[in-house]
Parts: sequence; C-alpha cells; structure tokens
Amino acid sequence: MRILIVVLLTAAMSGCALPSSTSGDVQIEPTAPPPEHVSMVVGDAPFPLLMRDETVYSLLSDEPAPAPDIWQRIRDGFELTDVDHSRVEQQLSWYARHPEYMKRVAQRARPYLHYIVETLEQYDLPLEIALLPIVESAFQPFAYSHGRASGIWQFIPATGRLYGLKQNWWYDGRRDIYASTEAAAKFLKRMHDYYDGDWMHALASYNSGIGNVNRAIRRNKARNRPTDFFSLNLPRETEAYVPKLLALKKLIAAPQEYGLYLDPIPNQPYFTRVDIQGQIDLAKAAELAELELDELYRLNPSYNRWATAPDGPHYLLLPIESVAKFEKRLAGLDRDQMVTWQRHRIRQGDTLSGIAGQYNTSINTIKRINRLRGNLLRVGQSLMIPVASQQPERYRLSQAQRTQRLQNRPRQGNKITHMVRSGDTFWQLAQRHGVSVRALAAWNAMAPGDPLRPGQSLIIWSQLRDQAARDPDQIALPAQRSLTKRIGYRVRRGDSLARISQKFRVSIGQLRKWNNLPEGKYLQPGQRLTLYVDVMQTSS
Repeated sequence: MRILIVVLLTAAMSGCALPSSTSGDVQIEPTAPPPEHVSMVVGDAPFPLLMRDETVYSLLSDEPAPAPDIWQRIRDGFELTDVDHSRVEQQLSWYARHPEYMKRVAQRARPYLHYIVETLEQYDLPLEIALLPIVESAFQPFAYSHGRASGIWQFIPATGRLYGLKQNWWYDGRRDIYASTEAAAKFLKRMHDYYDGDWMHALASYNSGIGNVNRAIRRNKARNRPTDFFSLNLPRETEAYVPKLLALKKLIAAPQEYGLYLDPIPNQPYFTRVDIQGQIDLAKAAELAELELDELYRLNPSYNRWATAPDGPHYLLLPIESVAKFEKRLAGLDRDQMVTWQRHRIRQGDTLSGIAGQYNTSINTIKRINRLRGNLLRVGQSLMIPVASQQPERYRLSQAQRTQRLQNRPRQGNKITHMVRSGDTFWQLAQRHGVSVRALAAWNAMAPGDPLRPGQSLIIWSQLRDQAARDPDQIALPAQRSLTKRIGYRVRRGDSLARISQKFRVSIGQLRKWNNLPEGKYLQPGQRLTLYVDVMQTSS
C-alpha cells in the first residue's frame, strides 16, 4: 500500500507542478548558426509545462515503465537516409557544443510537438520533419526573417497565400500553429512527389524555392556532374539548411552520445482547437480560460492585435485542461459581450484612418460594422467601434507591443524617430544615417522588402553625430536637401488636419507632432501651424 501511495503522490505532483520561470524577452542567439535567416524576435519566453516529467518510481514497485514520450515517437518515425558528410558533421558539432541552446528550443517546442507529429503522420511524412522548425525558427512562434518569412515554419507571404494562409491587419495565418503546420505538410509532400521521392531536393526547395533547386540541377546536368544535393551549387543558407536537419536527426536519435539530456515531453496533446463563433477580445478569452494572456498569445501567435479577427478564423487553441471551463463560460456570453463597443460621433476633420488608429482597429472593420460603402463621413454621424477592454500594455505579445519593445531596445548610435513621408525608402534612410538596410528594418520589426507607409514611425539608430541626426524631419538626401522647407500655415475656415495633410502631402501624425496638437483638439481659423514639406511635391 505504501508503494502505491508513493506512486500516486508523485504522479499527481508531476501533473500539476509548473516550473519557475520568468516572462522575459528572449531572442535567437546572434552567435548561433541555426537558424541563420531569422531576425531577433521579441516576445519569446519559456512555456508552462503540462506536467513535470520527474516522477520517481519506487525501486520496489512492479509498475511498468512510462509510455514513450514524444521524442521516442519521433525517433521511431525517422525515415531519412543517414548521411556522412563534412557539412553534416560541422552542424552536429555545433549543436553538441551548445546543449543549453537545444534545451531552450525543446522548451519552446513543448506545446507544439505532439500536434506537429500527428499532422506529419496523417500526411505520411518522415518524422525528421518535426525537427525542421528548429532549423527554420528555433520554434519561436513570432519569428520574422529579413526575407519576410514568418512563424515557426517560416512561410513567405506569397507561399503562405498559395497554401491558404490568410494575412491581414488582424491575423497572419503563417504564425497560426494549427493552419501553418498543415500547410507545411502539404507543401513538403508536394515537393517530395515533384522530386520523385528525393527528400534532399524537396527540403532544399522548401528553403530556397523550387526555381533555385531546378536551376542548380540543370546546371549540373549540362556539365555532366552529379545532381545529388551535396553536388549542387545552391545559396549558402540552403547548403547549410539540409545538413542542419540531418545533424538534428543524429542528435535526437542518440542524445546521450553527445552529452545532451532532453526533458521528456508527454506523448499526448497539449492543446485542442476550440470554435468561438465570432471575434473575441483576447484578454476576455484568457480570463474565461483562466490562462495568462501571454500563454494564450503563444498558443495563438497568429492574432496580431488585441482580439481575434472579425472575419475569421473563429477559433482558439487552448490547453486541454482549460477547454471545459472556457466553453461553459463562453456559452453564457452574448455575442456583443465578446468585445467591448464604443460609440464615436464624427467631428470636423475626422477620417476613417484617424479613427481606426485612435481605437486600434482597422478601416475595413469600421466600414463593415457600420455598413459604410465609401470613405465619406458626415459631421454628427455616429459609428460603433470595437475596442480593447484593457490598456495596450496588457496585450504584451500583440504585434504593436512587440514592435515597441524592439524599438526601445538600446543600441549604438543616436536614437531618432523618423515619420515616414511619401517617397521614403529603407535604402534612402539607411544611406542618410550610415546604417545598413537590414539593420534599419530589423530595429522596427520589419524586413527590407516590407513597404513603408506615410505617417509610419521608424526608429533609427543614426551613426551621424550632428544635429541633423536628431531632427529627421529636416533631413534630406544631398541632392534633395534644398527641396524640404519649414513653412508656416494659417488655418482657414473649413480646414481640418486631414485636409491640410492631403494638401501638403504629410501625415496627420506629423502635423500633430510638429505643432504639439493633442487628440481631439479642434483647429481654429487664424491658428498658425508649422510644417516641413517638400515644396516640389506640394499641391497648390
């Protein structure tokens, strides 16, 4: 009986104890080769364990050993041919020398691995693919690369859309653990079939694109050279990409041979998908499920803002243990209780873009809810606006808050804020301030290929030492310096910030900043404003 009690107590403790952890911002180590192409990411943190796997079984007990954990299930599904090659050994040596890195990655993977394995098995794929997010993103759910790839599977925008991953202001399906995993399985299976079962070519095409791989194959054929992966001339990143996965296979197959200990992960689901029927404030959802809001975001990193997307998908991934209470409490809410609503009365100078910015929502959402066909607003008209129930800082892992923390991180140089104007490019700004395009984009949680929007705020760590570096609105490229002028403007009857911004091709945000105008303050006829404008582009 005493043995039975010991076993039951230790099993109960293992099922409910959570590790002590802090919720700090963790980034992919800049010294680590894997993954090369992913930029530093804000918002990563240790994930709570579903159970501690430290159950102590009495030596006197006849209890059978625990069922294999998810690592053993992955090993049992290995199918790729073992390859002895210097590139593989180089990557294996790095992983073996960095056990702490592997432990952090395994901790991030913990809530996702079971679902990934289940999906790969459904598509009859080798379970080495379950390790591919280590190479792609180090299992960082908010990973965003300089090549505009996003999520643990690192889909670029076009490929994501091709495989049904929606991307809009509210939602990015490339970061949806549920949808992106299925999309990755479909993509890889398609590439495997396309290359007649050659997994090395299929994996290379996942990384660098089918065009690059096909061109390399054609080049080698034309020169009567072998066309196996290791004989192809591919981008440097791709030449290391496949060896990293093969090295990880060797490491996970026999971690003890390399001095690595992997914490066991239960071979059971961590989360399930719960339908919610409509948009819900994520703070409200976390409250209903009795979860920390950060944990909800890390299970649902696809939601960019403070709420799920109004046009769907209408589901959340929740820990198994939280589902019953969440569904019961959700059933007791009316649809209009799932988000908070505010009535906004249109005033002189209001625009849809300004209202959307004020309430942290999208123009399309306002137009859809209020059945607006165009952008014309009437003074005195009332609009219903969905608003967050908590302060912005509470939604710590929303896109805006992650970006803000990244922008506020101290770096070398003079920190300035630049308001994007029409015609600005990353290249121009980088040249102007003596920095690289990639660094400038990364400081602002962007990729060099992302578009800049007039009125957008960028942080630049300028390498210039003069006053110009601290006053970006008066800076121009040498050939353009004389075109940017400081002018005074006297407000006339009927003027609004929107009308003035359009007239001089500047943003409303710039007008407010240059003149210290608070939100909601009316312009008065005769009032004088200061503007910095490109006189060659200003309308008459």
